[in-house]
Amino acid sequence: MIVGVPKEIKANENRIALVPAGAEALVSAGHEVIIEQSGGEGSGFTDSDYAAVGATIEPDVDALWQRAEMIMKVKEPIAVEYPRMRPGQVLFTYFHFAADETLTRATLEREVVAIAYETVQLPGGELPLLTPMSEVAGRMAVQEGAKYLERTHGGLGLLLGGVPGVLPAEVVILGGGVVGTNAAKIAAGFGAHVTILDLDLDRLRYLADVMPANVDTYYSNRINILEQIARADILVGAVLLPGAKAPSLVKREDLKLMKHGSVIVDVAVDQGGCIETVKPTTHADPIYVVDGVIHYCVANMPGAVPRTSTLALTNATFPYALRLANKGWRQACKEDPALALGVNAVGGKLTYAAVAEAFGFESVPLSDVI
Repeated sequence: MIVGVPKEIKANENRIALVPAGAEALVSAGHEVIIEQSGGEGSGFTDSDYAAVGATIEPDVDALWQRAEMIMKVKEPIAVEYPRMRPGQVLFTYFHFAADETLTRATLEREVVAIAYETVQLPGGELPLLTPMSEVAGRMAVQEGAKYLERTHGGLGLLLGGVPGVLPAEVVILGGGVVGTNAAKIAAGFGAHVTILDLDLDRLRYLADVMPANVDTYYSNRINILEQIARADILVGAVLLPGAKAPSLVKREDLKLMKHGSVIVDVAVDQGGCIETVKPTTHADPIYVVDGVIHYCVANMPGAVPRTSTLALTNATFPYALRLANKGWRQACKEDPALALGVNAVGGKLTYAAVAEAFGFESVPLSDVI
């Protein structure tokens, strides 16, 4: 198979979907790997690193897209890339379709095979290709929240962990999954007081057992959420429904309960956000203020730490990519139900029901098109 890896062109995105070790393994397995010129530089990998393991360096991105049977990316295609997609081509990347109707329509019109990292799902419910970036984003959420809590950035002027005689900041986390757990670890490590809200009592029991003493768990309902956001200095949105639009748990009118200079970091922004007032921002222009509350809603947070993020992501994605290359997407998905759940669209038809429901589109079972 010819595997193409274009350079990421979303604003301030420096990750790459394949590291030299992965390129070497694909080439050794008999595949051709094409890397766009300078594609790995943002993550610290040079063209010579790829060339040394047998990959072809291609300066013409259109030629790369035209030749490749499978495109590996990190972020979803953006408008300039839509015309490069062609019928039958496999795209293996994050898509987050439920938050972007334009992308969904373009993908259907181009009749590609869209395999989304974020919906590959193991029998136990784990999302193995989303987990590494959720770990990074969860940890970064507190790091960024603490920065914007500083007065020089318009925040309340609080030190996250306080000092003797001064109370620490209050960090409230909506969701106790991978993002929420990692955010709680970092916030607790800094000495903040942390409250995690979730609907899953078993998850709350687990978190209560493993988290340090400055982390409390709380059942998530409307009344408890309103109570906690009124106390929050940093509010982290960490809610995920695989492949679907995130539920809106905090409404616009609820912001009046929050402190002026408090900070919202909604990691769920990729899936539409779990706070009504969020909209995607970039690393170049990461924040905006609504009703005195700072909103940090960067849609590709891990892109700010591309070396860590690229290595973490490709550790997880590469085994699936190799399977797709070795067996072809149909056979690979027949043999691996987890990978099959990653297929969101084939030949102009949606095969992932949650995406279809987000826009009122029709979906078909994957078995009908595979």
